[in-house]
Amino acid sequence: MSPEAVSSSPAMLVRLRPTSPWRLGPDCGSRDRVDPVCHSDTLYSAVCSAFEQLGLLPDWLQATAAGAGASEVRFSSCFPFVGETLFVIPPRHVWPPPATSKVRWKGARFVPLAAVERLVAGAALSEDHWVVDGASGCLLPVVPRGNLRGPFRTVSRPAAAVDRLSGGAIEPHATACLEFCEGAGLWLVVAFASEWAQERWLEPVQAAFRLLADSGIGGERSRGWGRSSSPEFEPGCLPGMILAPSFEPAPADETGVPGPQPETAWWLLSLFSPAESDQVDWQRGQYALAGREGRIESRARWGELKRPVRMVAEGSVLVAGAPPVGAARDVAPEGFPHPVYRAGFAVAIPIPYRGAA
Repeated sequence: MSPEAVSSSPAMLVRLRPTSPWRLGPDCGSRDRVDPVCHSDTLYSAVCSAFEQLGLLPDWLQATAAGAGASEVRFSSCFPFVGETLFVIPPRHVWPPPATSKVRWKGARFVPLAAVERLVAGAALSEDHWVVDGASGCLLPVVPRGNLRGPFRTVSRPAAAVDRLSGGAIEPHATACLEFCEGAGLWLVVAFASEWAQERWLEPVQAAFRLLADSGIGGERSRGWGRSSSPEFEPGCLPGMILAPSFEPAPADETGVPGPQPETAWWLLSLFSPAESDQVDWQRGQYALAGREGRIESRARWGELKRPVRMVAEGSVLVAGAPPVGAARDVAPEGFPHPVYRAGFAVAIPIPYRGAA
């Protein structure tokens, strides 16, 4: 697929500035570990919960998970930011760069968008200009006479259940969570299928995020965790508001003939479950799979386990003849009174594919 065939679509960048610790459960489910990413399927479930309170859930499900066509609205996963620097899980085919004596590149899970733009354009990163923050797994620029600090830290908060009859503490335990530094938080992209979809869902989606800022996202919400200040919304278009990669041909050889123009691949900013219409070349690209489980939060029945599924992880690079669309899977256990959707809609950015680094 040629880069000229990739059209822009309306989108919105959302910044969440936490006012309390956040608890995002890891795949293993361990209480003493926490996931630094709020995955797109978790975010979709949280928005569904907000729309239920707003009285818009049936229309929302029909426009996204339950409808016959592609979803009108798609969410990326939430990634950290600090100041004006947006971090992201980098494309797997260019990360990590070759090892150097100063920087352990593979120790960084999150990379600034500016660094990603250099990498996908075929440029190298100077080991003198970057350092990996071990606590957050973020690649940080070297700032002269400045204090380098990642956007968050993982901490463990003690707690204990209290016996309502005796008043004594029972089952003391500790729970891991994320604490964000000043000026830091989480960002995501909301992608609309069309201008019509944007007109229909822009204000309701903003209202849902305002509600979630007050009620919280993730675990331990009863303790006040997962909350944030009023969300910040920035309109724009994809892919330009995230990345504007160069599709210039490879440098000319010794005869002066320029190399071929690179092929277009798709860099995932969300978890992805292929739709029947998606034609991905699974023999190429660079991708990883993530197991997803969890419990159901429903007024019908609370706490039952969802059926486990495997999804293509963020940062994966897929080779396909058209932008991947993705689908939502019903993961409700047998006999559950209503569908329970695991959103696998793709938020994918076109990038030049030159093979693995």
